Amino acid sequence: MDGEAQGRRRPAWVPGAIIVGAGPSGLAAAACLAARGVPATVLEMSDSLASTWRHRTYDRLTLHLPKRFCELPLLPFPQGYPAYPSKDQFVAYMESYAAAAGVAPRFGARVEEAAFDAAAGAWAVRLAGGELLLARWLVVATGENAVPREPEFPGAPRFAGRVMHTRDYKSGEVFSGKKVLVVGCGNSGMEVSLDLCRHGAKPSMVVRNTVHVLPREMLGLSTFGIAMALLKLFSVQVVDRILLAAARLTLGDTGKLGLRRPKTGPMELKNLTGRTPVLDVGTLGHIKTGKIKVVGAVKEVTRSGVRFADGKEEQFDAIILATGYRSNVPSWLK
Repeated sequence: MDGEAQGRRRPAWVPGAIIVGAGPSGLAAAACLAARGVPATVLEMSDSLASTWRHRTYDRLTLHLPKRFCELPLLPFPQGYPAYPSKDQFVAYMESYAAAAGVAPRFGARVEEAAFDAAAGAWAVRLAGGELLLARWLVVATGENAVPREPEFPGAPRFAGRVMHTRDYKSGEVFSGKKVLVVGCGNSGMEVSLDLCRHGAKPSMVVRNTVHVLPREMLGLSTFGIAMALLKLFSVQVVDRILLAAARLTLGDTGKLGLRRPKTGPMELKNLTGRTPVLDVGTLGHIKTGKIKVVGAVKEVTRSGVRFADGKEEQFDAIILATGYRSNVPSWLK
């Protein structure tokens, strides 16, 4: 090993905290620490801040919640932003936020391992390439969307059409006139199905499990905002009953559309499992008219389409996996 390589592997003390991730949480943590005089080094494995928002989201994406619930500490959204900013507006806001707070992430810094070194009384963070950093504090701000979940269906390799995860989906324009199977009925699956429909595609959406769908707004007010206000007054079970009654009045019986609700209410389920209710932005209307089909679980993929668990077979030109992500933290945090 040459001298330069040895130097890279000597532990280097970093004042204050190491923050892993330069998304909204990492930037906010760095800004709040800086405001209190605590230095921080932000490590980001990609080449830009807010990389998930910038590179792994579809064109039509907007915030699902009103901007007042999504503001980062110490800096409001610019005046003139709409109630639900677009992804480009949110990225621009984060760029301005980092500049205003003096946060300059170190890009291309992939953490391979982080563990507390009791002898040194510090966190030891090893980067790809072997560089070792030591810091008193470690903040993990990588979110839950690091690694795409990509289920493997029997027969998938023989499918003649295109298969992609929503991380690579940008617009339904390229699927105009095509039959597309969207696997997953969370917020991404619902929005991608809607986007496909609006671009002239013929989407079918796989719904295997129960799902809570709520209107994004009720009586002109954010459903999430209403829920937060009610939770200050009532138990989560009471709030869920109110939300579900209002949702039924607004959306109708979603079970008749193939979207069965869980027995546990939406807010309680979020607390217990982390499963977020779907906020409808127009998808249900197209399901009701038949422009978006709801189908059951996939049994296997054929050369020209899919065979479902109920034995029915249908042809598709493309399959889009709206199957979410998982955290990569367990692979490197010891």
